[in-house]
Amino acid sequence: MRVELRKTFQFESAHLLPHLAPDHKCRRLHGHSFRADIVVAGECDPKLGWLMDYADLKEAFRPLWEQLDHHYLNEIAGLENPTSENIAIWIWERLKPRLPLLIEVEVAETCNSRCVYRGD
Repeated sequence: MRVELRKTFQFESAHLLPHLAPDHKCRRLHGHSFRADIVVAGECDPKLGWLMDYADLKEAFRPLWEQLDHHYLNEIAGLENPTSENIAIWIWERLKPRLPLLIEVEVAETCNSRCVYRGD
């Protein structure tokens, strides 16, 4: 049985988008309550009855969360232009080696605005 697991993480961060026009609101320093959904997929273990332990997802994401939560994203290597798209790719590139079953990273910066990245 093939299944998908989704685990949601939240982090509070400040950023600005440096390549926008000076009068664009996102060019000014501001913050978001970001939400990142990490999605893995694969065959459910028939004996255990699960794909993997949610605790393993949490542990894999923890080092990234520690870098992102309550930090200025523009100061993080690789996030000098921290759009939702770039944050999703940044997370993917760091998680995929630890989570080979990773199929999707979704980053939401507001309740209504989010980006989904499914790798290359």
